[in-house]
Amino acid sequence: MERVIGVIGGSGLYQIEGLEEASWVKVATPWGDPSDEILTGKLDGVKMAFLPRHGRGHVHSPSTVPYRANIDALKRLGVTDIVSVSACGSFREDMAPGDFVIVDQFIDRTFAREKSFFGSGCVAHVSLAHPTCPALSAACFEAAEDVKVHMGGTYLAMEGPQFSTLAESKLYRDNWGCDVIGMTNMPEAKLAREAEICYASVAMITDYDSWHPHHGEVDISDIIATLGANADHARALIARLPAILTGSHETCRHGCNTALDHAIMTAPDKRDPDLVAKLDAVAGRVL
Repeated sequence: MERVIGVIGGSGLYQIEGLEEASWVKVATPWGDPSDEILTGKLDGVKMAFLPRHGRGHVHSPSTVPYRANIDALKRLGVTDIVSVSACGSFREDMAPGDFVIVDQFIDRTFAREKSFFGSGCVAHVSLAHPTCPALSAACFEAAEDVKVHMGGTYLAMEGPQFSTLAESKLYRDNWGCDVIGMTNMPEAKLAREAEICYASVAMITDYDSWHPHHGEVDISDIIATLGANADHARALIARLPAILTGSHETCRHGCNTALDHAIMTAPDKRDPDLVAKLDAVAGRVL
């Protein structure tokens, strides 16, 4: 299978420079419109697809991002690997603003979002014990040459759009053992797994949330100041990925692209034909 790298850009990252044959394309999905058109092209001979998660101009809040449409659209474009880039706060002294974290675990505290492509009429349960792809995550770690990067970390996904209270911040840090906090990687990672796409999360730290005794509450002006430098490092990371992810995309040894092999529970004669039709891109391999 031809490798196509999809990049979902978060706050501060709205495009990829250097793409050959670059064009913004509109992709229709049965789950509605994606956050924006998708920038497609080639980087060092490897096909790329870039989607600004919040839309150009930052028009979607974390709760209103059309996550299902975004993942479905990337699947329709043949994306085999998704690199999610997002801003986050840190719960760890040694994970400082400006650092990157290659996330490998999530605690999902969101509650106002559709979290699955499946449901009544076609029920499916995918494994999410290891919600990111170790191979793709390792490639992202290798590509992060000019920034301090931490391999592994637990990401607390909050609903937002407000930042944490001090009590919440202390709970997530001291009692739950979380490392970073953000608002957008869930249900994105869950949907990527349902769509059988390898997924890696690159979390760019902008602040210390509100737990830190010497930094106080989150200040949006400080976050914006850090976003610029983070975005430059993120673009450099993305530019190095094609040289690392060479060749075709073979079967993922971690099972990402076979996640639906035994996941669908509904008997064929009981499946809702309308829902099955909507799943043509996401689950067409098994349906």
